[in-house]
Amino acid sequence: MVRINGEEKAAAGMTVAAYLEAEAFNTARIVVERNGEIVPKDRYGATALEDGDELEIVCFMGGG
Repeated sequence: MVRINGEEKAAAGMTVAAYLEAEAFNTARIVVERNGEIVPKDRYGATALEDGDELEIVCFMGGG
């Protein structure tokens, strides 16, 4: 299990890119932190999620 934004998810074995695609995230407007470290966008496809990982996904929103 992987804790994502405080919730346990069965995402172990997926890459960050695969998880984001499955959940329909717009990768242009997010930042992903894995176990306390920011994951560079060019590493999403190569970063595999493992049991016990903690992910924080922050979405940026425009406004005015």
